[in-house]
Amino acid sequence: MKNQLIFLIIGLLFNLNSYAYCPPEGDKGDSINDGPYIFLLNNKLIATWIENNVCKEVYLLPENFNEIKKNFDLSINYNDLANVYRLKPDFNQIYSKIDSICVISDIHGEYNTYIDLLKGIGIIDKNLKWNFGKGHLVVLGDTFDRGNMVTEVLWHLFGLEKQAQKAGGMVHVLLGNHEFMALRNSRGDVNDKYRKVEAISKTDYADLYSEKSVLGKWLRSKPVIITINDIIFVHGGISMEMIQKNLNIKQINKMFTTEIIGKNLWEVYEKGMLKFLSEKEGPLWYRGYFEDSAFSESKIDSILAFYGKNHIVVGHTSNTEIISLFSKKILGADAGIMLNQPGEMILYKNGSFYKSFKTGCRIKL
Repeated sequence: MKNQLIFLIIGLLFNLNSYAYCPPEGDKGDSINDGPYIFLLNNKLIATWIENNVCKEVYLLPENFNEIKKNFDLSINYNDLANVYRLKPDFNQIYSKIDSICVISDIHGEYNTYIDLLKGIGIIDKNLKWNFGKGHLVVLGDTFDRGNMVTEVLWHLFGLEKQAQKAGGMVHVLLGNHEFMALRNSRGDVNDKYRKVEAISKTDYADLYSEKSVLGKWLRSKPVIITINDIIFVHGGISMEMIQKNLNIKQINKMFTTEIIGKNLWEVYEKGMLKFLSEKEGPLWYRGYFEDSAFSESKIDSILAFYGKNHIVVGHTSNTEIISLFSKKILGADAGIMLNQPGEMILYKNGSFYKSFKTGCRIKL
């Protein structure tokens, strides 16, 4: 982050309409465009982005924000950026009496598929604005990696969250294992585009989402597990080993927010409970529902009984369609968006579950 701070501070020496330039490194054959990344430094907002392989930067004020907003098709206001730094995480994440819920998982930077699904199912309108009234949209983690439009997905969700709140609805962005990796700078599945972004900006990918950045601060306020009505939502799943540790949802969310997300792995692994939560039996990585042949209905009954719920909806394990196990006690929402599938979403309406398609069609589960 040191190089980025120096770069941003130098930008302040220019007037508000000038830019700081960084010569691109590496392969110059492809034109890279990305951003914006917005940071709070010394109580000042600074926007930086890449346009045709060139870093551009501007000191951000209400007077010039509309130009940035227009250039990047952002559906937010200037105050929405500053308000992020006042966010206080809600560890409880319990919601009830919601009659409409829609779920998407593992978007992995596939912005166009994500938009097609939300538009076709009616979550957003033709202008990509919230159209789901008092409904709740649940994004089950893994917006990062693999695809080349991660930034666009995140900014759209950021704006959609504000629109939903004004309409009486909610957007729940949950953390997945790829958020866990990206925020601690594990870049094994980062798209080549973002490796070039690192080279051009001379900034590690994780530093673009540091606590100083709007999107990084926003993501750090997000939970790992939520419940709506009688349904648990979590990226990977809840293992039998987890309930044997007698952890409630508030405790799990608090540990991830305060002690795991964005931390170096060696720091996390110093504590046994944090290490457990960060590994294959933890909520971000667990795949036992689909890959453990010994997993039985009695086990999911025990898990659901522990939390007092009737269903669990998960992502993480990719299939080519929505999967239902044990009479809808388990629902798998990862319908292969990262595998170039058209994707599907789970719709819950008045007590029934449906698999929904971008055509607007739905099939009752």
